[in-house]
Amino acid sequence: MKRLDVVVIGAGQAGLATGRLLADAGLDFAIFDAGDRTGDSWRRRYEGLTLFTPRVYSGLGGMAMAGEPTGYPDKDEFADYLEAYAARFRLPVEHRAVVASITRDSGGRFIVSGSGFDTIAADAVVMATGAFRDPIVPSWAAALPSEVAAMPAEEFGDGSHLPPGPLLVVGDGASGRDIAVLARPKREVVLATGRPRRLLPERLLGKSLWWWLDVTGLVRAPTRSLRGRAMRRSDPFPNRGRRALSDLAAEGIRIKPRATGVAAGMVGFADGSAVRPAAVVWAIGYKADWSLIEVENVLDGNCVVRHDDGISPVEGLYFVGLPWQRNRASGLVMGVSADAAVIVDHLLRRHLARHR
Repeated sequence: MKRLDVVVIGAGQAGLATGRLLADAGLDFAIFDAGDRTGDSWRRRYEGLTLFTPRVYSGLGGMAMAGEPTGYPDKDEFADYLEAYAARFRLPVEHRAVVASITRDSGGRFIVSGSGFDTIAADAVVMATGAFRDPIVPSWAAALPSEVAAMPAEEFGDGSHLPPGPLLVVGDGASGRDIAVLARPKREVVLATGRPRRLLPERLLGKSLWWWLDVTGLVRAPTRSLRGRAMRRSDPFPNRGRRALSDLAAEGIRIKPRATGVAAGMVGFADGSAVRPAAVVWAIGYKADWSLIEVENVLDGNCVVRHDDGISPVEGLYFVGLPWQRNRASGLVMGVSADAAVIVDHLLRRHLARHR
């Protein structure tokens, strides 16, 4: 069995930011990723997707993004940036490596098993898969007629593969609104909303909203602080590209309240109306799946990861890229390098103590 100091699971922005710091420290590690290429988790997302943050706030530590700093990179540009980042710092990414289980032996080492790689014994594991893995699908989805094409947002692509007829987008977060706008020129679109969303202007006094959040420190307000808790409750996103519901309605998108269920092939809404869709896109959000970590005390009673700024109570286990891990920036590219630095600092101190 091969022995490593650290295994990093996931070669997205969080895994690569962590990997660069581990490489700088001279540790023996590997980064496992299920994709064929670094950045594939971004390449497969829907057409037209851009990052929330401008390029100036979308680079990882040690390598800024090229291009107009105030512009927004699209998914393919960012995927290529991640691939270039891994190449520049010669990070040991192993592709097509699917981790199936993480256990612990009697000596306290983590045993990482799966397909596409030999089983590894590691002193530490960094989970960098993020919390946006499994799309949330309502319980009534199973009642949809078999001929209705239903899929999560990441499988929408450009929508050209969908059958003709009305498209129902369930969920009006940023992805749901983007997909509704993308699909509208070619078909009838119905957008089912959820909880009220707070949209902020993209620019204030000529400056990006993210510039203001950065210089005021709001984006880095600790999660458990008064400012952090207030931001988390509202969790606004920029109204970039005129994505207010009134703007969407003006483009011919039918805005409906929460979808409540299916009856006779019709999806019903909270106002009593209904529609018969030809296709449905789930844009409600995502949930984490930590079932591969077969170690006690990782999750609390609600199946939520136990951690303090990404440091698990299970010694040697770490998380990077969780939303609100340390602050609002944690779930964005702009925050993962700082979070990775906290994790790697703790990991190195533990490593040195164990090898004195």
